[in-house]
Amino acid sequence: MQARPTATGAMMGDTERDNRRRTALVTGAGKTGQVGEAVARAFARAGWHVLLVARSREEAEARAADIRADGGSCAAYAADLADAAATTRLAQVIRDEQGAHLDAVVHLAGGWIGGAPVGESAPADWERAISINLLTAAYTARAFVPHVRLARGAFVFFASEAVLPGSRVGGMAAYAAAKAGVAAMARALAQEERAHGVRANVLAPGAMRTATNLADMGEVAYVEREEVADAVLWLCSPAASAISGEVIRLSAGGRPRDHAAPGEGG
Repeated sequence: MQARPTATGAMMGDTERDNRRRTALVTGAGKTGQVGEAVARAFARAGWHVLLVARSREEAEARAADIRADGGSCAAYAADLADAAATTRLAQVIRDEQGAHLDAVVHLAGGWIGGAPVGESAPADWERAISINLLTAAYTARAFVPHVRLARGAFVFFASEAVLPGSRVGGMAAYAAAKAGVAAMARALAQEERAHGVRANVLAPGAMRTATNLADMGEVAYVEREEVADAVLWLCSPAASAISGEVIRLSAGGRPRDHAAPGEGG
């Protein structure tokens, strides 16, 4: 893990920001063949310093080593983001080791929770869907807002096509409700932090081409991982400086789907 000088608490001017290497935090980036890996690699190839967060330190370190082997700058961290205290501790460790500024926080941690009709649903499915999707997003935002304020940076969260009008959500109420909560939280964050120069947006993809989805669903119409990574980098770039509080659909082949297939879940 590469240590970086701790930054001062002052807000950054445009010149200082232009001269400083940009840093992105990417959660849910431990698994190979998943979207988090593609997003982290895209940031590294664009010259960003990347901080990977996963539940497993071994997996985070392995993905970071892959990025460094390709010439990227990367450090790895492990935390259970569904634990508010653990997420707060992570933010402090990153501040101490990497500096106080984060130009981007991309929250991909989460997961698909299948289910039954609402009347037959299990309480455990609701609790898990909310914990791994909504609570991880809220706790990450809460812990890292000070870092992103200092850089006048951007948050990107992930929902699902299931949160968009007209999507079929029968049989996936717990997952869809949790992801709708992520979208609402992100809109609130965008409004609350606008005065600090912080932006927050949500990507709502259909099924994404990941190792997990290929194993579960085979070859169907997928949003490609590289398309997702391109959208994330654009939302974190100066080109998207006027975009905040939006929920943006990503559809396979650019066409809306007639149902909300499970994505990577985070």
